[in-house]
Amino acid sequence: MQTDIRRPAVAVGPGTRSRPRRTRPGRPGRGRPNPLPTLVLLLFVIFFVLPVLWLLLAATKTDDQLVHDNPLSFGSLHALRANWDALTSYQGDAMFMWLRNSAVYSFLALVITLCVAVPAGYALAMTEFRGRRTLLIATLVVMLMPNATLVVPLFLEVNAVHLIGSMWSIILPYAFYPFGVYLTYIYFSTALPRDLLDAARLDGCSEFGVFRRVALPLAAPVVALVGFFSFVANWTNYYLPYVMLPQSDQFPVQVGLGTLLDSVPQFNPTAGTLEVQRPELALATLLAIVPVLAVFLFSQRFLVSGMLAGATKN
Repeated sequence: MQTDIRRPAVAVGPGTRSRPRRTRPGRPGRGRPNPLPTLVLLLFVIFFVLPVLWLLLAATKTDDQLVHDNPLSFGSLHALRANWDALTSYQGDAMFMWLRNSAVYSFLALVITLCVAVPAGYALAMTEFRGRRTLLIATLVVMLMPNATLVVPLFLEVNAVHLIGSMWSIILPYAFYPFGVYLTYIYFSTALPRDLLDAARLDGCSEFGVFRRVALPLAAPVVALVGFFSFVANWTNYYLPYVMLPQSDQFPVQVGLGTLLDSVPQFNPTAGTLEVQRPELALATLLAIVPVLAVFLFSQRFLVSGMLAGATKN
């Protein structure tokens, strides 16, 4: 025997309100894409990508093609070879000499920077001493000052110890890198577990042993970040070598590019017999960029980790 169970009908009268059916609200602006990201990417392409693309293509053209042809057209491999031969024959091997000088100055200063800035940042973060706050404020002030404002004091100091004209007049000021000190201070004071350091001290490690065996391996990303920023700052510095070095065979590549620019007749009507064409100058600029690009690609993984280091406090 089946029992028919049915829900009783609910009478809807004038005093009864029916519940409105819930509708899922649509997302505002759905169906109309936001043009802001596209506009930002377009501006990025115009201001950053197009000049680099033009620079790459300019090295493959003759000077006449550079002026009259499409700016984004490819020249020829024959013109690229001719520009290479003309550039490498400028004052003998001046271009490679300038690149070698930049490499020596930058890497020696980088070694000194890492040997000084990383322990200094650790000491500021982990120890308490009189004048610590004043030293931090002085580091910030010097870090925020433009490099050009320090050229004259540095020149007077280097001249007082009779180092003007030597490679140490460039390397020692390059090695002075307060931003590296502050960056490592931020990392050690925020991202490094203090309990881990205390455990190492309880196991009998000295303070230097704690730094070398525990803190320094954990700080590898931020050390790589300091090294990259220091190398780029040293490689691209123009004003300090221009003031300190009187002879062209001591110039780094940035000052050498200024010398090439002075030899382009279109930029300097008084250029002498050693004329440099604009495609050769573009090729020299590309050669000056290659070492920085190689260092960036080699240390890219460490740079990403270093930029995120210290984002959260343990």
